[in-house]
Amino acid sequence: MAQKPSIPKGTRDFSPAEVAKRNYIFSTIKANFEKFGFQPIETPSFENSETLMGKYGEEGDRLIFKILNSGDYLGKADATLLENRDSLKLTSHISEKALRYDLTVPFARYVVQHQNEIEFPFKRYQIQPVWRADRPQKGRFREFFQCDADVVGSNSLWQEVELVQLYDSVFSQLGLAGVTIKINNRKILSGIAEVIGASDKLIDFTVALDKLDKIGEDGVKKEMLEKGISDEALVKVQPLFNFTGTITEKIQKLADLLASSEEGMKGVSELQFICDNVAALGLQTAFLDLDVTLARGLNYYTGAIFEVSAPKGVAMGSIGGGGRYDDLTGIFGLKNMSGVGISFGLDRIALVIEELGLFPETVLATSKALFLNFGDKEALYAMQAIGKLRQSGIKVELYPDNTKIGKQFQHADKRGIPFAILVGEEEMTLNEFTLKNLASGEQQKVDFATLVTLLQ
Repeated sequence: MAQKPSIPKGTRDFSPAEVAKRNYIFSTIKANFEKFGFQPIETPSFENSETLMGKYGEEGDRLIFKILNSGDYLGKADATLLENRDSLKLTSHISEKALRYDLTVPFARYVVQHQNEIEFPFKRYQIQPVWRADRPQKGRFREFFQCDADVVGSNSLWQEVELVQLYDSVFSQLGLAGVTIKINNRKILSGIAEVIGASDKLIDFTVALDKLDKIGEDGVKKEMLEKGISDEALVKVQPLFNFTGTITEKIQKLADLLASSEEGMKGVSELQFICDNVAALGLQTAFLDLDVTLARGLNYYTGAIFEVSAPKGVAMGSIGGGGRYDDLTGIFGLKNMSGVGISFGLDRIALVIEELGLFPETVLATSKALFLNFGDKEALYAMQAIGKLRQSGIKVELYPDNTKIGKQFQHADKRGIPFAILVGEEEMTLNEFTLKNLASGEQQKVDFATLVTLLQ
């Protein structure tokens, strides 16, 4: 007996209903991207390894899927490395390409390669799958789509203000009222590390701090101590674990804490500008909140950092995130090219909308009517009408087989098709159609013009 097929952990098949729901989210996000002036690009699903490696920190590098070289990939490998089983050093000998981990680093590579063709500031959006060798769990997959919007070539903080508005616009249109857009600034984190005497441990400090909602205060402190951050520094950082108040009050507390740090005060000033102007312009349904523990583990952020959490009552990780990266293209040789961008977590957004029952019924709309099949003559008559109905933008189809009528009705019911159309000798003679409402059982004979009107 053949073994039952399976798919890799962390990947999924999608049914027609699931694809319809995902397409609804895609189209909503895409429409808002374009409304805000972003243009679409696409990049390859895999990149040269050197493009990706070293751009996401040590943790990120471990989660990049490597692709084995084609052919005899061990043939050119160093015999000593093979004998010593040194997998880290061996990888570069047997794998020269990798699946993309996100869309931002490939975008930076794209900008550098196409800089002479691009009009700056360049506002791009990209909706494509990415891959991470992460441990699968609810809302976390190894293959998933990212929906990114980025602006490069402008230092203006108005871009951050607009990206907050973009988040608000998308989630409001999806019916997800009450999402919280958390904001922080990498310069503030650098300033805090400086003030507590841990500037040389900035990455360790931010990576640990970013896990506060996952491992709690004690877990964060334990990790910081393990990374060599002193007890004295932890005492100084204690206020961050209970940082409450309005945005204005929080900014004032930060200004007091970071008064001796020039870098930290730059961050405070940038936060002030963004938050003040978002407040002045207003948001539809989202809330903006300053979260000083928000770090996001990616090394390339240099300014504002964003993360979006689902409405209260929904147990889900972030459903969006992003930030400013002042010199990301510098890693590919193009200096002083500032950028800022945000990403939407499609899969988690879909889970949240599903949990809250917010998908519109129209999302799952299938064919409007099924023409029953009574034989080849009747099918030809039906197909002529079907062609005209489709030209009018009406979704209709013919049951392909001349089989029991009960089975055809059952098929329409299982597919959720609301109407059946019956065509027999009498209808063909009178140039009519019998339209049956499958919910009420009511049926009527109509001419083609009336049929169009009723189905529309």
